[in-house]
Amino acid sequence: MTTPTFMSQLRAVQWRPTYWLRLSMLTLGRALTRLWGRDVMLYTGGVSFFSLLAIFPALAILITLYSLLANPAQAAREGELLARIIPAGARDIVQSELMRLAHAPHAAMTTQSGFALLVGLYAAHRGFKAMLAGLSFIHDEDKPRGFVGFNVMALVVLVATFALIALVSAAFFGLRVMGSAFDLRPLQDVSWLYSEWTWSSVFLTLGMALIYRWAMSSRPVNWRASLLGGLSATLLCLFASWATAFYVEQIARLGATYGSIATVVVFLIWLSWNVNAIFFGGALATEVEMAIDAHAEFQP
Repeated sequence: MTTPTFMSQLRAVQWRPTYWLRLSMLTLGRALTRLWGRDVMLYTGGVSFFSLLAIFPALAILITLYSLLANPAQAAREGELLARIIPAGARDIVQSELMRLAHAPHAAMTTQSGFALLVGLYAAHRGFKAMLAGLSFIHDEDKPRGFVGFNVMALVVLVATFALIALVSAAFFGLRVMGSAFDLRPLQDVSWLYSEWTWSSVFLTLGMALIYRWAMSSRPVNWRASLLGGLSATLLCLFASWATAFYVEQIARLGATYGSIATVVVFLIWLSWNVNAIFFGGALATEVEMAIDAHAEFQP
C-alpha cells in the first residue's frame, strides 16, 4: 500500500472558500473585540510609559558596549539606520541622542551607563510585566501565574528579548561593517538582506511568536496561532510606523500645537500604536487557537 503524497492529500481537502472567509472574518472580529476591551487601554498606557523610560538608557548601554570594540561614532551611524523604522517626526529625538552619546567622553559614558543600566532594567522589567499582564487579560487566562512566577516570567522574557535584539543587531551591524570597512558584501545582489526593515520584521515576528507561545498563557499556545499572531503584530507595527509618519506629516502638524515637545508626542503615539499591534497579535493568536480547537472537535 503506497503512502499518500502531499498533492493527493491536498486534493482530498474539501475547499470551501465561503466557509473559510466567513470563519476568518468572524475570528478577526472577535480578536478586535478582545483588543477593544475597556481595560486594555490601561495596559497600553503602562507599556508605552515604561518603554519610553527604557529606550534611552538602552541606547546608552549599547553605545558603551560598542565603544569597547569599535568607534562609537560608527555605532551611532549604524544605529541611525535602524532608527529609520521610527516615523520621521519621532526619529529626530533618537538620532540626536545617538549622536550625543557617540561624542560623549568615555569616562562619562561608563558612569552614565551604570546609572542607565539600573533605570533601564527597572523600566524594562515593569514594561514587560505590563505587557504580559495585558496579554494574559486579553487571553482570558483562567489559571494566572502567581506573584513569583509572573515576575520570573517577565524577567525571562526581558533577558530573552535583549539577547534576541543583540543577536539580530550584531548580524545586521556585521553585514554593514563588512560592506563599509572591508568591501565584503556577501549576496550583494540581494538588496533586502541589508535592509533594516527586513531585520526588524524577522526579529518582531520571531520574538512575538515566542512570547505568544510561552509567556501569554500558563500553558503553551498553539504554534500556528502564535506564528500568525506574531506575523500580524509585525505587519501592524510596520503599518503603524508608516501611518504615524503620514498622519503627522500630511494631516496633523503637531508642531503647531505642541511646539518643542512635538517629537515626544509623536514618539508616544508611535509607541502606543505599536503596543496596540502587539496586543492585537495576542488577541488574534487566542482566537485562532480557539478556532483550531473547535475545528478539531468536529473532525472524525
